[in-house]
Amino acid sequence: MQDPPSAAVPPALPALPALPVTFRPGRTRAVLATAGVAIFVVITTIALLLETLSPGERLSFVLTGALLSSVLLLLSRPKVVADESGVTVVNIASRRRLDWAEILRVNLRPGDPWVFLDLSDGTSLPVLGIQPGVAKQRAIEDARTLRALTEARSAGAPEQDQG
Repeated sequence: MQDPPSAAVPPALPALPALPVTFRPGRTRAVLATAGVAIFVVITTIALLLETLSPGERLSFVLTGALLSSVLLLLSRPKVVADESGVTVVNIASRRRLDWAEILRVNLRPGDPWVFLDLSDGTSLPVLGIQPGVAKQRAIEDARTLRALTEARSAGAPEQDQG
């Protein structure tokens, strides 16, 4: 019989990437940005082609197109940046910086719309930068990588509690 040291290494752990690393929903972002530009171009073109519109009405068309486009671009903003000192979570309207020790667990359960981070203060933080909607396999890989980074970077904290 062989010694069990190989059994001590959990299977299928992702290789840790070089830091800093950014996670973002690439396909979703591309779709939103493309739709935003297309909406702006179409509405502006319509405003310029309709001869019965006054300059003020044309301007309101263009501003409406710009507003719709900016909303779509805002929806494409979410990302997660992991570096040596911690993680920066950028959601639609917020940005939060976390130290590695603040992150207790990285969760992506079946049916979740995005990753959730369980934090040391007892709260849970949604991470919209990793979402399985369009690219499910990519989101699962990104969640596993973030989980592995979290476990590797905060490995000292549980050992201190046991000692």
